[in-house]
Amino acid sequence: MAQQKEVISTVNGLIETLKDGEKGFKEAAESVKDPQLKSLFQEYSQQRSRFANELQTQARSLGESDPEKTSSTAGAMHRAWINLKSAVTSGDDKAILSECERGEDSAVREFEEAMHDGLTSPLQEIVSRQFSEIKSAHDRVKHLRDAAKKS
Repeated sequence: MAQQKEVISTVNGLIETLKDGEKGFKEAAESVKDPQLKSLFQEYSQQRSRFANELQTQARSLGESDPEKTSSTAGAMHRAWINLKSAVTSGDDKAILSECERGEDSAVREFEEAMHDGLTSPLQEIVSRQFSEIKSAHDRVKHLRDAAKKS
């Protein structure tokens, strides 16, 4: 039973992380000038929403009657996306990319930690798949940020 609670806690933490990313990418999409970045950030925001819904379903199947629905209010993830607000107000696409990458750094760490928390199948497979896509998004944002710095 205690292990079940730990797994649910881990899943709820990942849901918060995903909600942070969903909100951060949505804000970034609304603020960048480049139409390709706008489209990419909208896509990542929607992806995070889908991932959160998937984990909420898994939490319910584990017996959690009320899985997490909101973003975090504390921690590195929240701070990283809060920094996005100042980049957004500057309207600088490069700064927004940098803050998105910083938020993604936190998401990658959270998912890596969760995968070592003894999750059972099929939850482990879902988290692993989501991690792979989040890592891919992180690498793409980092590449775009590096390219923007050079221009």
